[in-house]
Amino acid sequence: MSDADPTQTLLRLRSSIDNVDAALIFLLAERFKCTKQVGELKAEHGMPASDPAREERQLARLRTLAHDADLDPEFAEKWFNFVVAEVIRHHTEAADGR
Repeated sequence: MSDADPTQTLLRLRSSIDNVDAALIFLLAERFKCTKQVGELKAEHGMPASDPAREERQLARLRTLAHDADLDPEFAEKWFNFVVAEVIRHHTEAADGR
C-alpha cells in the first residue's frame, strides 16, 4: 500500500494528462497544416480528394504502431477514420474553391 496522499497523486496524474492533451492538440494542428497543403496541391492539379490505397497502408501501419504501443488497434482505427474524414472534407472544399 502506498503512503502517498491520493489527492496529490490524482493531481499529479491529471497534470500529466493535461500536458499530453495539450501536446495532442498541437500535434493535430500541425498534422492539419500539412494536410491542408496536400489538399491545395491536389486541388491545383485536379487530383482526387482521397487516396484509398494510401489510407489503407496508413491504417495498417497505425494499427501495428498501436499494437506495439499497447493501445487498442480498434481505437487507433476509429481515430484514423475520424481524422481522414475531416481531411477529405477539407480537400473537397479546396477542390471546390471554398
